[in-house]
Order: sequence, then C-alpha cells, then structure tokens
Amino acid sequence: MIKAAKKIKQLVDDKAQFADWATRDDIKNQLNMELTVLLYKNGYPPDWDEEVFEKVMEQAENSKKYDV
Repeated sequence: MIKAAKKIKQLVDDKAQFADWATRDDIKNQLNMELTVLLYKNGYPPDWDEEVFEKVMEQAENSKKYDV
C-alpha cells in the first residue's frame, strides 16, 4: 500500500497544480477516475465499495486544501 499511497500523492499533486482544481468538476472527475483505476490496479479495495473511493477522494481534497 505504500507504493499505492505514493502514486496517489503524485496523481493528486499533478491535478492540484491548477489553482481552481477543487472547484472545477472536470478536473475532479478526471482525478476521481484516475484514482479509481490506480486503486483497482493495486488490488484495493478487495471487494468493490464505492464508499472507499469517495473517502480517498475526500482525503485527497483535504490534503491539498489544508496543505501548509
């Protein structure tokens, strides 16, 4: 999971380079899709659960929102 976490961080950093990324639905949708694919390719979650993907997306948004 450490490798997956690093890939997630890199993906979020790439999308967060746009100042308005958190308010633009097109960027958020693309990030959500790419996060879903990344997690699925890394075998997470073992059983499909949409809530897991929503929580990962929420954490990604919060990490950039409150990044100091």
